[in-house]
Amino acid sequence: MTVAKDLLYRRSHEWARTEGDTVVVGISHYAQDQLGEVVYVELPDVGTAVNTGDELGTLESVKAVSEFLTPIGGEVIEVNERLEDNPNLVNEDPYGEGWLVKIKGSVEGEKLLDAGAYQEFLEEESG
Repeated sequence: MTVAKDLLYRRSHEWARTEGDTVVVGISHYAQDQLGEVVYVELPDVGTAVNTGDELGTLESVKAVSEFLTPIGGEVIEVNERLEDNPNLVNEDPYGEGWLVKIKGSVEGEKLLDAGAYQEFLEEESG
């Protein structure tokens, strides 16, 4: 399982990457692997106000439908429209082209794990 070193993570397997006053959000390699092939992505509307831990949308795979949560509070300022036609980008490149949303906000004060702590969490979770 790949854990990108430059990201912060929630225990629910979403990641956050700060880009100025914007935070890019996606799901981890572990999460996409557990889901299997993603066939549909439901994203929030631009302009939606969110609080940390709110449901942002859903990912539908051949195995299941799973919600994804926001790692920070703020306002959704962009969604990855490419996922509409190619939801499998979540599987192919979860830390790059498969990002889900961009939120105007900050990771400051949020209870997120760095890559090392997230890797430890995954190892504990898998026993």
